[in-house]
Amino acid sequence: MFELIKPNTNIDFFKLRPYAFSLSGFLTVVGIVTLIYRGGPNYGIDFAGGIMLHVAVDPSVSISEVRGAVDKLGLGDRGASVQEFGNQPGEYLLRVASADDKLAGGRAESIKNSLAGVFADKNFRDLRTEIVGPRVGQDLRQRAVLSVLFATLMMGIYIAFRFDMRFGIGAAVALFHDVMVAISALAIFNMEIDLTIVAALLTIVGYSVNDTVIVSDRIRENQHRYQKEGLRSLINRSINETLSRTILTSSTTLMVCAALYVFGGGVIHGFAFTLLVGIVTGTYSSIFIASPIVEMWKVNATAVGVEKAKA
Repeated sequence: MFELIKPNTNIDFFKLRPYAFSLSGFLTVVGIVTLIYRGGPNYGIDFAGGIMLHVAVDPSVSISEVRGAVDKLGLGDRGASVQEFGNQPGEYLLRVASADDKLAGGRAESIKNSLAGVFADKNFRDLRTEIVGPRVGQDLRQRAVLSVLFATLMMGIYIAFRFDMRFGIGAAVALFHDVMVAISALAIFNMEIDLTIVAALLTIVGYSVNDTVIVSDRIRENQHRYQKEGLRSLINRSINETLSRTILTSSTTLMVCAALYVFGGGVIHGFAFTLLVGIVTGTYSSIFIASPIVEMWKVNATAVGVEKAKA
């Protein structure tokens, strides 16, 4: 069997715990500060409501020309935002927020017809149109948040039932950490959050818990095999024994997501980016977040027991 890590490797991961906790805290705080600075997440049409037009023109047309044509349409105080669509030359996304449910369809057609007239000699094409009412967007946003929280909670309950309460708490904290770091990365790079991002976050939860289960299962096996060994040393041993498998699995999955990110196009760009961040943080959290919490829980429980005995 191919192994990247030698069987007798004994890395002391607990010595790195303070640095790992500091890094996680730093990334989370930076993400929260960024969200506050930008006035909240950059919601897509799915969650914010409005009109989204995906159009294409001749690559010789610059984004400033497209913005100039859109500004002349008189779309209200907020106007419309225009941005390039990934790395596709000549493709642009136009967003008009808070569209009226009853008038949105006609408004979208009016915008497209106007742009088709302006860029008639520039091979104007309408590639995609999405219309979501503000109320529907708000409902989708609430359901998305609940789905991620519910998935995280249920995974923690499963681990607690499958192994032990302390393992469940460690897994739940690690999963919440993974989601927060992924959201922080999206905020830092100002990437749009839509339903595909929610799907990516749920995928991260499922992927991360898989690695946590592997490590937890090895810890339980070693508890029976090395009954006289301390919990900290036993957890460290278990992480080292599963490290080769963890790196191989994560690296192969990471390569697939990297291929999606580079070659998948703008449609799944945000999805692939979120998965890239999630796979790295999921692997990291199973080693530096979930496992140390198991050990910390045991130490705290022992200290409480000692205090009660003295009383």
